[in-house]
Amino acid sequence: MTSTVSLRHLRAFITVAELGSVTRAADALYRAQSAITRSVHELETVIGESLFERKSSGMLLTVFGNTLLFRARRAAQEFELARDEIYSKIKTPTGAMKTSILSMLFNERRLQIFVRLAESHHMPTVANALGITQPAVSASISDLETSLGATLFQRTPKGMLLTEAGALLLFRAKRALAELRHAEADISALKGTTQGRVVVGALPLSRTTILPRAIASVIAAHPQLRITTIEGPFDSLAARLRAGDIDFILGALRPPEYANDLHGEPLLEDKMAVIVRRGHPLTQKSKVTLDDLMRAQWILSGKGTPARALFDLSMSRKDMPAPTEVVETSDLAILRGLLLHSDMVTAISAQQLEYEIHSNALQVLDFDLPRTSRTIGITQREESRPSPGAVVLMDAIRAVAAQMQRRAVNSGHW
Repeated sequence: MTSTVSLRHLRAFITVAELGSVTRAADALYRAQSAITRSVHELETVIGESLFERKSSGMLLTVFGNTLLFRARRAAQEFELARDEIYSKIKTPTGAMKTSILSMLFNERRLQIFVRLAESHHMPTVANALGITQPAVSASISDLETSLGATLFQRTPKGMLLTEAGALLLFRAKRALAELRHAEADISALKGTTQGRVVVGALPLSRTTILPRAIASVIAAHPQLRITTIEGPFDSLAARLRAGDIDFILGALRPPEYANDLHGEPLLEDKMAVIVRRGHPLTQKSKVTLDDLMRAQWILSGKGTPARALFDLSMSRKDMPAPTEVVETSDLAILRGLLLHSDMVTAISAQQLEYEIHSNALQVLDFDLPRTSRTIGITQREESRPSPGAVVLMDAIRAVAAQMQRRAVNSGHW
């Protein structure tokens, strides 16, 4: 596909697909048949394939048409959900909103302005990015608010901030746009090419080994695929996953009760280890004791992080207070530098320092930290339909994780 699927043609496409006729679609949309035909033709030109078989009995969808229709319907459903959710908040009659919601869905510029303003909070920034005037941005938002009967932004000294109705609309708009991005990737896959962009939420346990190896193998096999990683705490990544900004999250799984709209797929088990530099005095001992560790200088992750909570719990299981850290950091680069250039000690997943351990720059002490196991896996939205690129990358991640799990069983640590 040479360019982005145009929203303004999708309403005609969906209507023709559902009614099986350009004539009936034109009547339903109160548009000229020539306009409907032109919209379908332009979509087919962009895709490079026929969406319909023209028969005497009507317009029949091709395999490409069915693929586009699936994503287009999911996108349209997101806007219908936005309509219902906003209605429930502001008590506007649903019927009065239906036309304006659909009009907004198929008005690319208005939707683009809304999303950009919601993200930047600054009208001049949106105007400059889109090459239009600030009054044009203001007029577009005003028209949208009028047609919806809802205030979408609060004008504040900090900029244009979303109201509750605006936040609901943004959430659904992003998911709708994600579906249409996936439509392009779906159609390319039907033509034999895996391309598009995959966005992965990367948690710490995935960044050192699993994700880099998987990405390298996927890019070697599918050079037209583009991959973006986004780092952050799980709650932040989960919010972006729900909004369609992220395709899936890779890292430590949350328990099922965390959220019923997310699904975690376990891949391998990981356990924390006590790690020091090569030649550290503790490596000379035949057996490292708790007393030895309590006298050491510790680098620990920040209080409130999952890793710190697991470590503190493990110490309590040994009826010992957790040692007091001399350095508190969750930055892997700082941690690595301190370990390599001092006699400090840390407790972390050995996977996160795999390269230093395998090169013998760092060592894992023979000291068990009970109850520090975590399950690493893939988290997706429960009802998501991943793009072909995301499917390929998740398959590669599964292969890398399986290899690492076998090695862990054989060696006793990463």
